[in-house]
Amino acid sequence: MALTATLVVLASGSGSNLQAILDACDRGELDAEVSLVVVNRRSAYAAERAEARGIPTHYAPLGPYRQQFDDLSAARTAYDTDLAAVVAAASPDLVVQAGWMHLFSMGFLGAFPDQVVNLHPALPGRFPGAHAIDDAWTEHQNSGLDRTGVMVHLVPDEGVDDGPVIAFEEIPIHADDKREDLEARIHCVEHRVFPAAIAQLLESR
Repeated sequence: MALTATLVVLASGSGSNLQAILDACDRGELDAEVSLVVVNRRSAYAAERAEARGIPTHYAPLGPYRQQFDDLSAARTAYDTDLAAVVAAASPDLVVQAGWMHLFSMGFLGAFPDQVVNLHPALPGRFPGAHAIDDAWTEHQNSGLDRTGVMVHLVPDEGVDDGPVIAFEEIPIHADDKREDLEARIHCVEHRVFPAAIAQLLESR
């Protein structure tokens, strides 16, 4: 019998996708357990979700590193290297970025080759970066874009939202949508696609 996979989840916000992962584990749809949740914002509700389940959490703000180093690149590298050591101690099979608002350098990614997975609210090749939903909404308003999507991909290097795609799904943008309608539709799809893609990746290995 295959052993249950170990996940470390990184989150910066509410942790709704962390919750989707935990729920999928509970239902037996994802043969995995979350051994550690890392947050980089003290206000991140993801930490409370983890603590409610008895999952260890680690608070890792970048701020102290920016105060220590004059150069932002040096601060990021030192931060990433230290955080890699914390995550490695949890022996993860996958490191899952679930709304993680920090671009890793190879100081982190080099420690986990082909193990870092990211969720991005856009289709492959479209709207990279932290404002993908806003960017899609702006294009909808300006030129009638009628679809966007979500994708799950590996993060092999410092490229932004351009790693090998594991799964994606198109999401329609309706003519009578408000921006909040689109965002809610995207999140609903994320909560279904993300755990399924993680399960697919684990089963392929």
